[in-house]
Amino acid sequence: MDSIEVFDGHNDAVQFMVDYKPTGRDFLTRSEEGHLDLPRAIEGRLMGGLFALHASPERKPANDLIVTSDGYEVRYADAVPLDYARLQIDAQLSAIGGLIRRSNGRMRLATDVDGITTARAESAFAVVLHMEGAEAIDPDFDYLHHLHEAGLRSLGPVWSRPNIFGYGVPFAYPRSPDTGPGLTNLGRNLVRTCNALGIMIDLAHLNERGFWDVAALSTAPLVATHACAHSICPSTRNLTDRQLDAIRDTDGVIGFNLAVYDIRADAHLDADTPLDVVVRHIEYLIDRMGADRVALGSDFDGTVVPRQIRDASGLPHLFDAMRKAGFDEPTLRKFAFDNWLRVFGLTWPS
Repeated sequence: MDSIEVFDGHNDAVQFMVDYKPTGRDFLTRSEEGHLDLPRAIEGRLMGGLFALHASPERKPANDLIVTSDGYEVRYADAVPLDYARLQIDAQLSAIGGLIRRSNGRMRLATDVDGITTARAESAFAVVLHMEGAEAIDPDFDYLHHLHEAGLRSLGPVWSRPNIFGYGVPFAYPRSPDTGPGLTNLGRNLVRTCNALGIMIDLAHLNERGFWDVAALSTAPLVATHACAHSICPSTRNLTDRQLDAIRDTDGVIGFNLAVYDIRADAHLDADTPLDVVVRHIEYLIDRMGADRVALGSDFDGTVVPRQIRDASGLPHLFDAMRKAGFDEPTLRKFAFDNWLRVFGLTWPS
């Protein structure tokens, strides 16, 4: 049976692009490093995805992982000043633009559903710009408007640290995602502005109170681009059944995260996690939310994925495992591609 075409809800490939970092990888050349480049995407039938722009602290925190008797906790990452964050985002935007130009039509920036479907029909790879954490955005939202004009169509107000818009959820297990305050007043204004512009709001990395703040304000479907079920793996990054129900009830989408430590019930960092464990987790989400509201949000280049998948070229192994578990082809197509296009159509202006 032919492998299925895929649109992915989240990757961190921009962080490793040679155009952004001198020691990075050329996305147009096949590599054995990381998870994603264009040749491996083509091998895995990955036709496009949300590319995350993300600002990192100037110095990586040291000794931030605390291992407990039954789990782990990661201290909040350091805040990133606006000017430093903006330098990084500008450089990443430039890198994406340069990459698309160098691709000679093999990659295209997509800003609407037609752009994605046209790229797919013409066998080009569709790049949708996302930003993970809004540290580069000023309180007046001037830079947000600039990013929207540059093609930004999805935004996570926070990463897993606080900023002026709200409180990201720290990485911890076993722990509730209810870890503190939610959105600030500026964060509420950010939600309203994104709704007005047609920028999708990503709930991944936002704590539970922030999730409910967005749910109370947003006029768009609720979306978490890369997360799993807290009832299976009680990590702070995963969503409770009540949160999953809220996404379902707004006709939103959860992008299933391939991070093994958020898939496994024991949260072990084990790449040898079997695909039947992965498929059972997907099955739980679909049973709870319906086949129209669960998609793929791999987190390629940002996490540890099951060894049987390994990288983007291995995505057909996931779909083969889902077929063996009894998923029919319409459900697979929804999970692989259609559900993202549906929620984009409900969120972005036509």
